[in-house]
Amino acid sequence: MNILQINSSARSTGSESTRLADAIVAKLLAAKPGTQLTKRDLAVNPHPVIDEATLGALFTPADQRTAEQSARVALDDALIAEAQAADVIVIGAPMYNFGITVQLKSWFDAVARAGVTFSYTATGPVGLLKDKKVYVTLARGGFHKDDDLQAQHLKKFLGFIGLTDVTFVYSEGLGMGPEAVAKAQAQADADINAVLV
Repeated sequence: MNILQINSSARSTGSESTRLADAIVAKLLAAKPGTQLTKRDLAVNPHPVIDEATLGALFTPADQRTAEQSARVALDDALIAEAQAADVIVIGAPMYNFGITVQLKSWFDAVARAGVTFSYTATGPVGLLKDKKVYVTLARGGFHKDDDLQAQHLKKFLGFIGLTDVTFVYSEGLGMGPEAVAKAQAQADADINAVLV
């Protein structure tokens, strides 16, 4: 089994979403010795955002790209290859201003490529990343499950590229004091134990 872990917090240490992603990965590794883990920390190694030069490179035929354009496309190719090779994808996704982090958005922009991870058909788009399990750990300062724009966005995007077997693990109320933090962490840990029996 191959696991891909994506940490998308801007924090390189002290991130709750990363702590929970680490906990899920640890349980998966313990359950299946010999499992391969690829970890991509987008705070330590941020992926470049899409800009005009990137679009130019992506829309230039491969045999006509400059060396600089080829190098830029290769950065996205590496992320796509990791996602394709994974059997399980674990994403640490803190909420920033009701949405995903710019780090995770850049990863999404890199792995969403027409003809590779999705295709358009006469009846609509079809995701091409099939038969993968996804766990997403959601860390929030407040409580947002009842009106969860972030989870809706994540589910929509992941489904767009073919990732439909998604389990969310929540840790909410982290900005509401030590007691709330302890309660949120205990509940999240219990939820991980429940989904990874």
